[in-house]
Parts: sequence; C-alpha cells; structure tokens
Amino acid sequence: MNTHLERLAQVAEILGRHGLGSLVAATGVDRWRVAQAVGSKPQITNPHRIRLALEELGPVFIKLGQMLSTRPDLLPPGYLTELSKLQDGAPPVAVDAVRAVIQQELGAAPEQLFATFDDAPLASASIGQAHAARLFDGTEVVVKVRRPGVVARINEDLEILQNLATYANRTWPAAADFNFSGIAADFAATLRAELDYLQEGRNAERFAANFAADPGIHIPRIFWETTSSRVLTIERIRGIKVDDVEGLIEAGIDTHDLADRAARAAAKMIFEDGFFHADPHPGNLFVETSGTIGLIDFGMVGEVRAPLREQLAKLLQALTTNNPDRISSALLNLSTAPPTADRAALRYDATVFVQMYQDKKLGELEIGPLVVQLLAILRNHRLQLPREMALLAKMLLMTEGMGARLNPDFSLGNVLKPYAKHMALERFEPRNLAQAFSRLGLTVAELGLDLPEKLERLAGRMDDGVEVRLRASELEPMVARVEQIGNRLVAGMVAAAFIRGIGDVATADSERLTKWGKPLLAGAVGAVGALSTYLAWTGRHRRGGGRR
Repeated sequence: MNTHLERLAQVAEILGRHGLGSLVAATGVDRWRVAQAVGSKPQITNPHRIRLALEELGPVFIKLGQMLSTRPDLLPPGYLTELSKLQDGAPPVAVDAVRAVIQQELGAAPEQLFATFDDAPLASASIGQAHAARLFDGTEVVVKVRRPGVVARINEDLEILQNLATYANRTWPAAADFNFSGIAADFAATLRAELDYLQEGRNAERFAANFAADPGIHIPRIFWETTSSRVLTIERIRGIKVDDVEGLIEAGIDTHDLADRAARAAAKMIFEDGFFHADPHPGNLFVETSGTIGLIDFGMVGEVRAPLREQLAKLLQALTTNNPDRISSALLNLSTAPPTADRAALRYDATVFVQMYQDKKLGELEIGPLVVQLLAILRNHRLQLPREMALLAKMLLMTEGMGARLNPDFSLGNVLKPYAKHMALERFEPRNLAQAFSRLGLTVAELGLDLPEKLERLAGRMDDGVEVRLRASELEPMVARVEQIGNRLVAGMVAAAFIRGIGDVATADSERLTKWGKPLLAGAVGAVGALSTYLAWTGRHRRGGGRR
C-alpha cells in the first residue's frame, strides 16, 4: 500500500475535508493524513458528502459511486439517489492526442479511415472520448477513443481501493459482513472490462443477434476494420431521449406503447436471453422517428447463467405462493450470508413481507416497492447478492421508473407475468427434470456407495484407538439398516418433489398440466421405482462385497 503514499494522502485529505472522518478511520487512510471537516455544513447529508468527495477524487471513485448506485442490496435509498447523480464527465482530450491514438491503433490517420472526422468531441468521459465521423459509404458513425494514460491511473486507484477494502474487512465488522474486498474485486474486473473496446463491440453484436427478429429494437452496428481495444467505431444512433416525454409526444410517438415495448425488451434480455444491458439509463436509450428504440453503450452488461436462473425461478415461485419459508430459503440461496445471519429473524421478515403483498396479483403490483422491500430485507440481514442479481434488480427499478414516466398507468407486473410464469414452470419441463434427476441420482449413488466404506473406516479408527472395540463386521447390520432407511428417505423425497412439482404446474398453468401431467406422473413413478431398485441393489452388492 505504501507505494501510493502521495495518492493515499490525497484520498485521506479529500475524505476528511468533506466531513467523512469515520470513513477515513474505517479504511485505514488515517495513517497517512486526516483532514478536519473545516467549514463543513451540518445541513449537508452524509450521502451528499460522499458524492462530493467521490467527484473530487476523480474517475475511478466516480465509477465506484455509480456502481454502488446500482446496489440497492448494499445501500439504503437515500445513498442510491445521491450517488445516481454522479456524472462521468471529464475535460476533453486534445485532438492531437486523439489522432495519435487512432494512428497508433489503426495504422492510419483519421482522414484515411473516414470520409469526415469531427475534431470537436461529442462527449468526453473519464475513460474515453467520442467523435462524430462518416464512412466513405455515407454511414454516420461514432468513434470512441480511450484516453491516453488512463489505464495506469485507473490501475493505481483500483489497487488503492482493493487495499483499503481489505483493511476495512479486517477492522470493521460491517465491511466483513458485506465483503468489501469482494465488492472491490468485482468493481475492478468490471471497470477493466470497460477499458477494452473489443469487449464492448462483442457485447453489442450479441445484443444485435438476440434482437435480430425484432424490428422495433435497433442495436448499432460495429465496424471492426476501424476498431481495436482502444478505438471503437460504432453506428451512430439519432433520436429523442426516452425520458423527453414532451419531445416524444410532439414527434407523434405513442408513449404508452413505447413504455410496454421498452419493458418487454428488458424482460426479454433477462428472462429469455440471460444477457442484459446493465446501464439502461435514459441517456442510453433513444427513440427514432419511426418509433424504433435505439440502444447504445454496451460496456456494462450482466448475465443470468443457469444456476442464478434456477435460484431466481425458486424465488419467483416462492413469491407467487406466498410461502415465507421458501422466500427466506430462496433469499439465502441467492445471496452470500455472513456467519452471524439470523435465519429465524429472516423468516419473520419474510412473513411480514408476505402479509404486505399476499392479497395482490402480480399484474396489480408495483414492482419497484416490492423489489425495494426485498432488498431492504437483504440489507438488514447483511445478505449480499451476486453482482448480476444486483444489476438485474437495478434494471427492473429503472425500467419501471421509465415506464411510469411514459405512461402513468404502466404496470411492469403485467409485462413480467408471462416470463415469471414460464420460469416457474420451466423447472418442471421433462428435459429439466431429467437433468435435475440425473444430478440427484449421481449424488445419491455416490452417497450409497461411499457410506459403508466411510463407516468401516470410522470403525477401524475406533478399533485402533478406543478401549470399547467395535469391529466392522459388527457394524454391518447397523450399516445395512442405515442404508435401508436412507434409501427409503431418498425415494420418498424424490417422489414428494415430483408430486409437489406437478402441484406447482397445476397451480400456475392448467394447460401445461393437461399437456405434461400424465408424462410427469408416469416419469415420477418410473424414476422413483428405478431409483429404489438401484439403491437396494447397490446396498446388497456393497454388503456382499464388503465381507472379509
């Protein structure tokens, strides 16, 4: 840490000057310098102080604040609102430096690569700068150029952040519970990915493939011949910002329809594609004159992989059945819990949550307050969501907020309802049941094969070191009985799981029950019978082979 003394002293001075002495002490930078909050105004709230300090600390800390504004599982609403005001602006880079980067990366001057290149930047941010250009075929593009020297500066601040987070984890119980060092590591990985314009280009092409069949969504094209890790050439999107309601109405755009289409696109990303835009603020969404929605800025994305999708489906199912036990269990499975987690208190909070929403259907719910309440439960119990789940929650909140601005009667619940139902039912599709049963069968088979041997080893240790001796042969009747009971329990649990699954399908969708009910029931009977036979055979085989 002492390799960055000058920067550490600067961090401590800025935090202290903004009245954040407790944060200085918690992160350990008070060892270098602690400034008093000279002239600090008592009417300024702590969230406001933190925002001002982050703005002064520079690009990495601004990005950190923006990331934290997407983590409602970590921070209460007042902090989220304040941190969402952080703007990633920076003084423009001199055009000669921009041209030098293009020459170095692409092997030619801008005039040789583009029909026109505007020296005045469209926008200037902490990582890169955007310039308007035109290809020789007339296509309008935006050329994003990474700032010279930005990687070294970012790496220094990221190393400082990681060290401060590690120190806080050791000395501050709340930091350990929320795993500050893990959050810092995730943030560093995300920010370093944003530095690579090749990755952003690949993200854009993946979105384009996912929405290829939807003419109402426009994903800009990437021009790879003039793209590198430091330069990105992307089709220019022109239109009205999605939050400019007056401008949209003047242009003849049906804002109610627009709200539904934008929300369906967000739901498709999450529930169908498992790949979503993690920064869908109004500045990244444009509406073209035709009403087509144009999406830009693909540096920050999230993925819903199979394990997370399974846990999300369980949470949705628990919510739709108003079951506090299953809700608390799903929240624990979705998150990382500290050793001090109080499961009884979590169940109580889940019960209160159910009582608040049990009389409402999904289409009648405001998703925002529901998500905020769930996240408050997580935060109160110091349960940390995986990055993707936190981004997903933030995306849902932003989508509902955008929809409400476009249409006061907008219901995100109605948009999500078919997706939620599909996810709940998807777990009981035959192919998914087969995969789950296969995994369960392997686990149970390994347990059945290993248990007698482990018990015999235990008996051997007892035989060697305990005066009251028990030999493996004397344990065989006990082993046989344990196996028999275990086999019956496993078969019963599998049968119960199938029956419960069929019941869930019936509750959620009677048509799906008509289609799959008999195959599921037949599969349940056959699978449980096969499992019981197999377990009985392995038990006899192990007992027979184990005799000396």
